[in-house]
Amino acid sequence: MYLLDTTSTAAISIYALLLTAYRSMQVLHARPIDGPAVSAEPVETRPLPAVDVIVPSFNEDPGILSACLASIADQDYPGELRVYVVDDGSRNREAILRVRAFYSRDPRFSFILLPENVGKRKAQIAAIGQSSGDLVLNVDSDSTIAFDVVSKLASKMRDPEVGAVMGQLTASNSGDTWLTKLIDMEYWLACNEERAAQSRFGAVMCCCGPCAMYRRSALASLLDQYETQLFRGKLSDFGEDRHLTILMLKAGFRTEYVPNAIVATVVPDTLKSSLRQGLRWARSTFRDTFLALPLLRGLNPFLTFDVVGQNIGPLLLALSVVTGLAHFITTATVPWWTILIIASMTIIRCSVVALHARQLRFLGFVLHTPINLFLLLPLKAYALCTLSNSDWLSRYSAPEVPVSGGKPTPIQASGRVTPDCTCSGE
Repeated sequence: MYLLDTTSTAAISIYALLLTAYRSMQVLHARPIDGPAVSAEPVETRPLPAVDVIVPSFNEDPGILSACLASIADQDYPGELRVYVVDDGSRNREAILRVRAFYSRDPRFSFILLPENVGKRKAQIAAIGQSSGDLVLNVDSDSTIAFDVVSKLASKMRDPEVGAVMGQLTASNSGDTWLTKLIDMEYWLACNEERAAQSRFGAVMCCCGPCAMYRRSALASLLDQYETQLFRGKLSDFGEDRHLTILMLKAGFRTEYVPNAIVATVVPDTLKSSLRQGLRWARSTFRDTFLALPLLRGLNPFLTFDVVGQNIGPLLLALSVVTGLAHFITTATVPWWTILIIASMTIIRCSVVALHARQLRFLGFVLHTPINLFLLLPLKAYALCTLSNSDWLSRYSAPEVPVSGGKPTPIQASGRVTPDCTCSGE
């Protein structure tokens, strides 16, 4: 019993020291939120790069898809802008006919209709093969982008060493439930601390899927690796944003974060759907962390510490919680030191973030701690033990697809296909 108590105390103490050092360095390296805005004006007289916006869509709610396309149509980008909307074998095509008909009047919009559902990667690649712009912007169909996002991201891409950039994510439905509010705060932290610190060294480890821009010349050379990602001999078709970002870094390009390019995306509003999404993300993170390890030798030492903090930290926390619970069950003795450390770190963390963001709402982020301890840590442990499982969890066959009132149920992806038709200017 003494061994359990000692292990729990030692693990939580090491975790506290590691996380304090990691968070302190992260905040130190993160770019100020109120820093100078990225100029949308070109500094050279050469023509602005042409931008292709790719929007993969699968059984999307017509209202959500229309809002997404409207935000793209309203961009203030003065250069050439083309939009490719890829319907990935949706079962609700009749429901979105009006949306397609409306935007087909805009000569900038083209619609690619795939005969069956093949997954987001292949849907993106179908559009990339038909487009020709200098820059490619991937936008999720449940996301809306601020009017100046294309201008700000394209401005950052003027540096030829930059291969990919991402904007700041927010939850468009943050006001719906306590969970969506919590996820919105998680997004803020992931962007303005984690990605901002990584961006200082030109190595954002995941340019998030809702809105990320890539250099076509770099992207073209990576498409085969991107499409055919394998893990233990099995095709891996989720975590596409993180994998493509790692491929960009391996090819020698910088990946950066633009904090004032604002993107709003729909987030899960139930715990069940959030945990399913989290399981996919955890598996993707573990898989691509292994892929990224050789890169760390050529990057700033902070990025190695970043990987350690994000992966070793949760293991130490899990060890302290498990041994503490075992000690309590066997001796009926409360592990006060473990509880005190976790509570203290939670209060300090939320207070510091509230000051950093100048938003009192982050004091409510204390709710994340019990969720992390009793749901997310076991979820990550399960993800680590089932890395070979490529099931989307949410991508299963459904006889009917709703056309309103939230995101419809997806279908299981299957093999390679080619578009059966392309509709433009109907």
